[in-house]
Amino acid sequence: MNLKETHKYDDIIDLPHYVSPHRAGMPMIDRAAQFSPFAALTGYEDVIEESGRLTDQATELTDSSKQALDEKFRILADAAAFQPQVTVTWFEPDRFKSGGSYVTVTGRIKRVDGYEQTLCFTDGRQIPMEAVRELSCDLFPD
Repeated sequence: MNLKETHKYDDIIDLPHYVSPHRAGMPMIDRAAQFSPFAALTGYEDVIEESGRLTDQATELTDSSKQALDEKFRILADAAAFQPQVTVTWFEPDRFKSGGSYVTVTGRIKRVDGYEQTLCFTDGRQIPMEAVRELSCDLFPD
């Protein structure tokens, strides 16, 4: 490639930068924002953030833990008419990747649905009984 030397702008190259007396200059943050729509990899940061998000694996319950939970479910089913307050910890699977997280909530039990195998709360939340890992309530013997 052959470049020719031109002197087209020699008359203005040393002039001071023009500043309008009628308009304020644009702040630097706004100047940078003009170019954000031209990001080459849109969504890339979201993918990186998602891949870096950690999930837990569900633990398996022992037979004795399963029996203890079954007994607590029975107690709750019998007392559901009184809407006892209970704290439940369960494993909630992640919607996007393998694993999930343990969630703990406190609320009032509306009913224990033996057919659907769910704990139904007065606020409308339903928790699958198979996902429950821990239950605490004043009704349970220590």
